[in-house]
Amino acid sequence: MSDVTPEELKKRVEVERIKDASNYLRGSLKQSLQDPLTGALAESDTQLSKFHGIYQQDDRDLRDERRRQKLEPHYQFMVRVRVPGGVCTPDQWLQIDRIATTWCNHTIRLTTRQAYQFHGIIKRDLKKTIAEVNAALLDTIAACGDVNRNVMCNPNPYQSRLHEEVYEYTRRISEHLTPRTTAYHEIWLDQELVATSKKQDEEPIYGKHYLPRKFKTAVAIPPSNDVDIFANDLGFIAIEENGRLAGFNVTVGGGMGMTHGEPETYPRLADVVGYCPKEKTLQVAEEIVKIQRDHGDRTNRKHARFKYTIDDRGIEWFKFELNKRLGWNMEPPRPYVFESSGDRYGWVEGVNDTWHYTMFIQNGRILDTDELPMMTGLREIAKVHEGDFRLTANQNLMIGRVSSKQKPVIEALLKKYKLTGSYHRTGLRLNSMACVAFPTCALAMAESERYLPSLLDKLDAIMKDAGLEHDPIVIRMTGCPNGCARPFLGEIGFVGKAPGKYNLYLGAGFYGQRLNKLYRENIGEEQILAELTPIIHRYAKERGQGEKFGDFVIRCGYVKEVLAGKDFHS
Repeated sequence: MSDVTPEELKKRVEVERIKDASNYLRGSLKQSLQDPLTGALAESDTQLSKFHGIYQQDDRDLRDERRRQKLEPHYQFMVRVRVPGGVCTPDQWLQIDRIATTWCNHTIRLTTRQAYQFHGIIKRDLKKTIAEVNAALLDTIAACGDVNRNVMCNPNPYQSRLHEEVYEYTRRISEHLTPRTTAYHEIWLDQELVATSKKQDEEPIYGKHYLPRKFKTAVAIPPSNDVDIFANDLGFIAIEENGRLAGFNVTVGGGMGMTHGEPETYPRLADVVGYCPKEKTLQVAEEIVKIQRDHGDRTNRKHARFKYTIDDRGIEWFKFELNKRLGWNMEPPRPYVFESSGDRYGWVEGVNDTWHYTMFIQNGRILDTDELPMMTGLREIAKVHEGDFRLTANQNLMIGRVSSKQKPVIEALLKKYKLTGSYHRTGLRLNSMACVAFPTCALAMAESERYLPSLLDKLDAIMKDAGLEHDPIVIRMTGCPNGCARPFLGEIGFVGKAPGKYNLYLGAGFYGQRLNKLYRENIGEEQILAELTPIIHRYAKERGQGEKFGDFVIRCGYVKEVLAGKDFHS
């Protein structure tokens, strides 16, 4: 990619100019960290810090009071740790636990992208936190920012042989698309560059301006679509032949974010554009990222995601451009079937005398309470566990690769710390997700994580009354329309509009194959319950054999079917 002219740079949004002047993501981060007069970073550095896995936030519960006291906001930082495929060792878990209890708010947040999030870190502790993440052989680089982020992959314990091979490709994709700048190690780990005859920093994939916006990649292993493959900019659907990985169907152009009141912004499901043999996976991933690098919109960040690049130019243009860059033509997609999008809870037997135990973690928040010492229990399990931990894309946790010999030991600890009943919940709650929202997210318009559990209490009662207590329905809530918990793929979706008010969406596909549609706008809890109660009871009485809730509300005319992003608002 050629250098951008000064005239072209002037047309771009401010973030692009910040990247241009940053010297490969350095900016003045070192100076900002050393400034004792404020708990914040310099404004331009708050943008650059995202590339390092860091978001500056403030406690919005305290914002008004601190303003009255003429104090600056209570600045704190969220740090996100990349975990490709969501797999980590017990030693890494213990290190994550130690970081959370030493530098953070004594909680661990499991994200919807199989990563860890720490909340409540103050500026003077940022370097210490990231140093300890590095000591755990993990990192935070590219966990946020205009780059490819944490690459997801199915946990899939019941296909362990295939999963092992697919996971290796997930790890390789992640490594291949990780930025090459040495700024991360310089700033956070105090590692000095060794002078060579070569240019000290270059980004062979991204260039000095990186991508126009964030870029998300996932790998799915049919029949499970728990990673919501169609919500990602780039996806790889594993194709099995004779019990081994043959290659991948490739998907492009998915994305959840939109803006209220701006119909030119919309969620979009990815298109399946072809098949590639496994040996070509990294080349395909790289060239697709480069297409977005070269053609994505850098003048309007609301129009900068890959989904708009594809819709503006057309899917046939994309296929032609990709084949041209590859130097060979993608094959037609191969058959596959998705049968589920949720997690399989409790004990599931794998191969090679191993077992896997999946726990429900409400909204991904791990902490200790008087009723449920979850954090302590998982810490004690990690001290003896000989397998691995796997974060799911549904904010849950799998204790993986437990041998038959060790299974009684793990079971005893699960029982001791009251963790055996984590999944003894309603089908609605077990298929729920929520973003963080208040008090830390700057974009939140309404509560999400703190509110959804109490709303579910009321909805669970309605489901029980209708005889649907154990029926799975995908329900998701976000505090704003950016879509971090993928609310537009919820059979029931809530998107924050204002404090206590939500847009209610219905009709997504249970397997992640269809978007939902707006049903009611800007309603509070009383109206939410009033609207959903008769629909739930009608579903119980009139549904067809095996008919999912999202399919039912479309068949009965509550909302129209939405398969294309451009139809989302129509």
